[in-house]
Amino acid sequence: MTRVATIPLQRTMSSAIQRSQEALATTQQRLSTGKKAADFADLGTETVRNLSAHSLLARQDAQSTVSKRVGTTLSIYQGHLESMEKAVGDLKTDILNAIGTGDAAGLQEAIETAFSQYRTSLNGSEGGAPLFAGSQTEGKPFTPDTLADVATTSAADAFKDDGVRSSARVADGVDVTYGITASAVGKDLYTAFQTLAQAGTIGAKPTTAQLAALKQAVNELGTGIDSLRVVNADNGRKQNQVETLATRGDERSLLLQGVIETNEDADLGQVAMDLAQQKTMLQASYSVFSQLSDLSLVSYIR
Repeated sequence: MTRVATIPLQRTMSSAIQRSQEALATTQQRLSTGKKAADFADLGTETVRNLSAHSLLARQDAQSTVSKRVGTTLSIYQGHLESMEKAVGDLKTDILNAIGTGDAAGLQEAIETAFSQYRTSLNGSEGGAPLFAGSQTEGKPFTPDTLADVATTSAADAFKDDGVRSSARVADGVDVTYGITASAVGKDLYTAFQTLAQAGTIGAKPTTAQLAALKQAVNELGTGIDSLRVVNADNGRKQNQVETLATRGDERSLLLQGVIETNEDADLGQVAMDLAQQKTMLQASYSVFSQLSDLSLVSYIR
């Protein structure tokens, strides 16, 4: 004999309501987090791809950070090199004018000013560490403080850098060696300043010996400026290389982010539609369950 009862039907409706509640809760979570899944395991077949994409993106972001830092350092080098070039270039012009006219008024001050800029640039720093010292982190790579000190200080004693250059990984399999030492950029110019320092204080009317020293210094300044420009050109090539690699890295990061977003990020428009539909279904389930709960065989047995 078949038994007639309402409890099995109520259990069936209760299970359906629970499923609707779970689906609604999942949709609400997607709406609040903006993600399709709560963890990688829920991504299914895309789990391995997304884990790999996250790993590659983290590595790319780290390399991009290094590239930008190296680019900043190279820009600071460029600033110091261009300041030196302008200072000694102006000095060379002033010396040529003095030689041509025989009037050296103000030339000694110009020499002192150019030397001051030269010394300041060579002892420039970034974050408290000397830029032109190689791997040295303490002390000044260029030791003479005044033009008078240059007259009695040899180049070997004047420059205290160790010649070591830095290296950085800016892309997969690409290491960039960069950095400039004080001796690499300043030794030829130091010879010119030493010639000027040993000529003594130059007055408005230089002596014959001083004129000869000025002519020698012009040639030495020319050689020094040429050396400085070679170093600056190499620094510029490094800047272009790092900038190009940084741009490629940013493009690769965008690509990886796109892969991650496609597999992980929820379509908020679709989520909103699902939320409205599931809410309606849950409300209908509540209504049906309520109506079924009110049913009783007693009402129909007369």
